[in-house]
Amino acid sequence: MRFEEALEELEQIVAKLEAGDLSLEESLALFEKGVGLVRMCHRQLEEARRKVEILTKEGKELIPRPFEPEE
Repeated sequence: MRFEEALEELEQIVAKLEAGDLSLEESLALFEKGVGLVRMCHRQLEEARRKVEILTKEGKELIPRPFEPEE
């Protein structure tokens, strides 16, 4: 599943849970599915973060450095 698809599904799950119209069993099932989707999204984001590197020139060499986003 693509990241964007998982995120969209998570948004739908949150909306259903917030509506409060579900049984306890339905809510738990959606919650468990949501946790799985969050874990999958987190793994995909971590993988993407590792792939993004900033190349800086030091002398005659290009040195790959891990991408560190500004917070």
